[in-house]
Amino acid sequence: MSRANGTPYAPHTDEETAAMLAEIGVDDEEALFDIPDAVAFDGEFGIDPRTEREIRDECARIFARNDDLTEFLGRGHYGHYVPSVVDHLADRAEFLTSYTQYQPEVSQGFLQALFEYQSMLVELTGLDVANCSMYDAATALGEAATLADRVRSTSGDTVLVPEQLREGKRAVLENYCDGADLTVETYPMADGTADVDALADRAGDDVAMLYAESPTVRGCIEERLAAIGDLADETDALFVLGSDVVALSVLESPAAVGADVVVGEAGSLGLPTAYGMGLGIFACSDDFLRQVPGRLVGASEDADGDRAYTLTLQTREQHIRKERATSNICTNQAWVALRAAIHAATLGPDGLVDLANDCVREAADLADRIDGLSGAKAPVHDRHHFREFAVRVDQPAPAVAEDLEAEGFAVHAIGDHLLQVCVTDLNAGKTDGLVAAFEEVL
Repeated sequence: MSRANGTPYAPHTDEETAAMLAEIGVDDEEALFDIPDAVAFDGEFGIDPRTEREIRDECARIFARNDDLTEFLGRGHYGHYVPSVVDHLADRAEFLTSYTQYQPEVSQGFLQALFEYQSMLVELTGLDVANCSMYDAATALGEAATLADRVRSTSGDTVLVPEQLREGKRAVLENYCDGADLTVETYPMADGTADVDALADRAGDDVAMLYAESPTVRGCIEERLAAIGDLADETDALFVLGSDVVALSVLESPAAVGADVVVGEAGSLGLPTAYGMGLGIFACSDDFLRQVPGRLVGASEDADGDRAYTLTLQTREQHIRKERATSNICTNQAWVALRAAIHAATLGPDGLVDLANDCVREAADLADRIDGLSGAKAPVHDRHHFREFAVRVDQPAPAVAEDLEAEGFAVHAIGDHLLQVCVTDLNAGKTDGLVAAFEEVL
């Protein structure tokens, strides 16, 4: 943007730029870059300079083209009401800096917030250690697989996962495993949860990591986690449990069912539904303290005996020798973790449990109403559900989803005759409309 068209975003004037170039002895800015001709772009971008107001108007026109749908989507992306206090506190200048806020000893306020976030996860999982976040649930799962490869004495190189696993999560895991020479295999599901008998037949010394989820990708609460944990223990596999930060407040403690590592998503707290941005959780037992990827914030005392916070452990290759690094993951989601911690603190223990109980109750209520319609059965799986559930429809599911979209509602089609519906406190008030739309299109 030129100065002639409005307030410039660039901080330097032409005169200032010329003075800097003269100081370092080059003629122009292009001399600062060594870009091969084969990939260098030598032309005009064709982007007309515009004022801030013109850009805002153009963005408004583009956004207005979006469909105005009420979403009942889920499958890894869950929207809950985020109190305004989260925005007000997280947007304070102390938390919004131009660089990462977790330099050792420097940013006491932010380090304390991350310590509180870690403490929340430790309390929810019952495990000893939690790091101060990963990118998302998929990268956390990938890191768990490479951790299993490092710590298990078994000679196996197989990572066992449920056959019903969200596609994006599976793809990220396979990328991690490919680099570590691990093989991803699946075990059968039965009625929305793990087929534990089939899993027992498959488990063996070749399995380095056994992964289960609760809630599962179909929204079912896994009822036999302890049995899966026993199988992992008997075969010396690492038992990794995928879960959700809200669901953990009412489900059986992962530590109680033998989980070695808990991974999952915490973006459902503190964030609107983002369809891309996530917040991965990673917690484990004390046995793997020095194998945890990312960063750990610890509490200590300074020379005056006052409580102080510092980065206690960083095992990424940027901080230690590459050969000793446990991960090459570059950053974390510190600011997003801050938002999740503020949201959780705002809810408090009772509020978090109430929110989770609503996720169980509202899913059951909506499934019951849809089940009462001709041409639909819900939930498909005879299980307790959390937020979401599958619906079997007599008509082709993609066509039903398309018809529901025309009525203003978005759901997932997950099979020829299967839909998936997710309800939270944000769309619970629109369930009457969704049920009426189902009745209209079935």
